[in-house]
Amino acid sequence: ATTTFAPKDTIYAAVSTTGMAPSAVLNAKFTYQDGQTVNESSQTIAPNGAAVTAFHISKPDGWPTGNYKVEISLDGTSVASKDFSVQ
Repeated sequence: ATTTFAPKDTIYAAVSTTGMAPSAVLNAKFTYQDGQTVNESSQTIAPNGAAVTAFHISKPDGWPTGNYKVEISLDGTSVASKDFSVQ
């Protein structure tokens, strides 16, 4: 896992979950250092034990350098966040 990316990298967030549910919604919100949302997406999962769900963002003309954050929520409740940077 890395927290530093180049401007033209595709940035991935892998979310590990455990447990069982008939349906759950994972959401990933990527923000820039000023709080501006650069991407937000969700995936509906039906976990049955351990699983990994991937989110990714890309920008062919390159991300602005600076600090970013991805926040993960499960069924509307924030469960994790990670800071990263583009250099």
